[in-house]
Amino acid sequence: MSKNKPPMTGFRRAPLKKTIGALLLASLSLTAGACRQDMHDQPKLKTYREGADRVPPEGAVARGTLAVSAPVAEAGAAKSEFPFAITAEVLARGENRFNINCAPCHSKLGDGNGMIVQRGFKRPPSYHEERLRNSPASYFYDVMTNGFGAMASYSDKLSVEDRWKVAAYIRVLQVSHNAKIEDVPAAERAKLEAADAAAPQGGQTQ
Repeated sequence: MSKNKPPMTGFRRAPLKKTIGALLLASLSLTAGACRQDMHDQPKLKTYREGADRVPPEGAVARGTLAVSAPVAEAGAAKSEFPFAITAEVLARGENRFNINCAPCHSKLGDGNGMIVQRGFKRPPSYHEERLRNSPASYFYDVMTNGFGAMASYSDKLSVEDRWKVAAYIRVLQVSHNAKIEDVPAAERAKLEAADAAAPQGGQTQ
C-alpha cells in the first residue's frame, strides 16, 4: 500500500452518522405520530350520546337560587296574602322597582301600553283585566320568578323580597284603577270632596 494513499476513516464514519440521524428522525416521527393519534382517540362525550347528559346529584341547587329565602318564597305560594305586612315603605319600594323593571312594557298605569310596546314590541295583558284582578298575589310573584310567554324571568334582577313588593304595588294599581269614591275612608273622602269643590269648574280660571 502506498504511503501517500489517503486514510479511509472519514469515508467509514459518514455512513454511520447518516444512519444514526435517520434512526433519530424515525423515532421522533413515531413519537409525534403517537401523540397525534392519542389526541384523536382521547375519550370524550358528544351531544345525545349515552352518558352525555349527566343527572345532577341529589340535593344540587341551580346557580343563583341559593339566595332565595324559602319561608318568604313559600309564604304566598298558594295564597292571596303577602309574606309581610304592607306598609307605605313596602309600596314605595315596589313602585320604584316596578317603574324600573316593569313599566317599560306594562306602563306606569299597568295597562300594558308601555314605551317598548309603543315601539312595536308585543303588548302584555293589562293588569286591569278581570282574570288578573282575580289572580292571587302569588301569581305575579311566580311570573316574575319564572317568566311567562314573551316575558323572561326577572329573578336575576329582582330579589325575592322585591318581587313580593312589586306584586303589592300591582295590587295598588289594580285597586286605584277600579276604585269608587265609596271605597275611600270617610275622613279621606271628605278631603277629596272639599278639594273637588274648591277646584275651578269647566273652563273657568281664577
